[in-house]
Amino acid sequence: MASVFTKIIAREIPADIVYEQDDIIVIKDINPEAKTHLLVIPKKEIPSMNDITPDDTELVSQLFVVAKKVATDLWIQDGYQLRLNVGPKAQDIMHVHMHLLSDL
Repeated sequence: MASVFTKIIAREIPADIVYEQDDIIVIKDINPEAKTHLLVIPKKEIPSMNDITPDDTELVSQLFVVAKKVATDLWIQDGYQLRLNVGPKAQDIMHVHMHLLSDL
């Protein structure tokens, strides 16, 4: 079964897209916990960080590069947090994603 993020990537579900490239999409969180709360999501559906393989190294590193780019574009590079929740007891959606949060 496809995750909600996979459905967003496929444009089956609407989302407020902030940035997109071939392998990653960044959307606004629908339940923000900060002034800026974005989700940095790989387009490859990987359930959890526990499922990352060595073949995913470049993709996972790109999550951080994209987070930095978006933070810079939004002028919040001087103060933001990145958060990864791992596993079914911590993740609401079983598709790897990084939270980018800032009150700037």
